[in-house]
Amino acid sequence: MRTVSGLFDTRDQAEAAVDALGEAGIGSENISLVRPGHDDADDGLEGAAVGATVGGVLGALAAFAIPGIGPVVGAGWLATALTGAAAGGLIGALADEGIDEEDAHVYAEGIRRGNTLVIARVEDAQVDAATAILGQSGSVNVSSRREEFVRSGWDRFDENGDPWLDERMHASSLQVPPGR
Repeated sequence: MRTVSGLFDTRDQAEAAVDALGEAGIGSENISLVRPGHDDADDGLEGAAVGATVGGVLGALAAFAIPGIGPVVGAGWLATALTGAAAGGLIGALADEGIDEEDAHVYAEGIRRGNTLVIARVEDAQVDAATAILGQSGSVNVSSRREEFVRSGWDRFDENGDPWLDERMHASSLQVPPGR
């Protein structure tokens, strides 16, 4: 088995990728998804038209925390591996699956900044098709994303850093009710 992975800007893109991987014959037991757990609805199954593979993968969501990222929601074998992982567990788990360590840092930082990671274990004969599916579903170019992060002052994922606060999170979490 080999590992293919894609980082997505939106949850919808990631779920479309999961469905397309399933339609290509990759079983839900070989697909994992990890995303920040700060969304308004963390069940991942809100829509009535959820595909079978998405339902299979996301049907067993687990919420847990990753050092340097904060709360996340994950599903699949990667989430299982991460629920009890020590600090640095995400980078190590991805590297153990054959993901280049530099790419693993980009994936971790991407999740920290609100992206969703989809990763699948596939047979050698499925690698090209699975990689194409991830790209067609909107996965970001990892090298370009790394360059974007570096331009913002980033070097590597810091498991001891603070979780990322995007504009939406920042505004909603800092509002204080009147009278306090």
